Formats: sequence, structure tokens, C-alpha cells
Amino acid sequence: MSYLKYFIITGTSRGLGESIVKQLMSKENTLFCISRKQNNELKDFASEQGINLYYFSCDLQKNEEIEKVMERIFSSIDFSNAEGIYLINNAGIIDPIKPIGKANTRELTENVHVNLLAPMILSTYFIRNTSQFATKKVIVNISSGAANKARHGWTAYSSSKAGIDMFTKSVGLEQQTAEHPVSVISFSPGVMDTDMQEIIRATKKEDFTEVEQFIDFNEKGMLRSPDFVAGVILDLIFNQPLENGHVYDIKSFL
Repeated sequence: MSYLKYFIITGTSRGLGESIVKQLMSKENTLFCISRKQNNELKDFASEQGINLYYFSCDLQKNEEIEKVMERIFSSIDFSNAEGIYLINNAGIIDPIKPIGKANTRELTENVHVNLLAPMILSTYFIRNTSQFATKKVIVNISSGAANKARHGWTAYSSSKAGIDMFTKSVGLEQQTAEHPVSVISFSPGVMDTDMQEIIRATKKEDFTEVEQFIDFNEKGMLRSPDFVAGVILDLIFNQPLENGHVYDIKSFL
């Protein structure tokens, strides 16, 4: 019997999520990609190479959609040949970039839903549906240095990322007493050359006082490539012992 690794990855249409999927393209891996938009290049390459890649369109602001997608994914996983099952909660949004008082209810709700509540629901479903299996099980929550540093205008983003780090620590603690524990970690990737950085650089200074610093990051070539960050994350979860509940920072691996 050939053993497979299964990966559930959110936010795979571009950026870090796209890079992670590219580096996982292998006939030994089955990839479940959850995004609002599909990445046709990834789909076409997987089809040409005979790689099992499945796209699920899902709005992470809608709990019912998340649950339906996870039902479909877990009904298609063959646990008898699962060498490992991984959930990478990568999808995230930085908006609204503006001080509290300027942000509206819809913007704040969307931020917390995508950055914090959706990963909590996905992780809950993952843990519940893998609890009887002794195979390797890993959840990676993509965090941010913003979780530990207050920035003018980033209040919603920083708060939701701080929440995901505490969620990681709490679930890691809970899993210590599980019969077949899941390893749950957060990973802070630092500044990356993604669409999110473009959004940051286009922000008015009155809404984000440090915008010029981020323009400098780009002009001086200080943004890491998503491909590099993806490689660090995958090396960590495949080749290194994971400390359950730990918040990892890419600076530790440079």
C-alpha cells in the first residue's frame, strides 16, 4: 500500500498559500485548496502531472460554507493510507487599515472572521475528525509580528493575530492530554512580497502612520519571497520536532 500525505490549505489563490501548494506538488500528496478564487495555473499543472489537487470555493466569513467544505474534504480522505494530515490556516486579510473609530462594523467583523474565527472553526473540525487516528497530524496557523506589536491603524489585524497565537497556545495545551494529539503551531513569516504589502503601501498616512517604513522595505528589497517562507514552513513541519502550542518566528530560521 502506498501512503499519502493530505493537506488542507486556505488562501491558495496567491501569495504564501500559492507558494506552499507549489512546493507540495507531488504524487505522494493530496492537496485540498480552499479559496474564494481558484488558481488555474496550479490546477492545470496538477492535472498535467497527475497530482491530486482539489479546489473548494469558500467564503471564510460564512460558517456554513466552512463546515460543508470540511465535510466534503474529510469524506474523501482515506485514513487507512494517511501518512500525515495537515491543516495550514494561511488565509488572512489586513483591512481595515485605519484607527478604531474610523473602521465600520462590517470591516471589523470581516477581519476577525477571516483571521481568527475561520481558523478556529477549521481547527475544531480537523481535530474532531482526526481524533481516532494515530497518524501525524499538524495544524499551522499563519500569524504575524503584528500580534506582538501595536501599530497605528492595524488594530483589527494585530488583535486578530494575537488571538490566533493564544488559540494556538491553548489548543497545544489541550492536545497534551489527547490520546492521539494534533501538533498545533503558529508561524510568523515576517514581511513578504505579497498583495497584502501592496495594500499597506497604498494606505494614507493619516490611517497608518508607519506607511513610509513599509514603502522603504519594498524599495530596499527587504521583503522576503513567499517561496522562501513556504520552504521554511515545510522544512519545519516535515523535518523538525514541533513544540506543541509554540509560536515560531521566521527570524529563528535565518
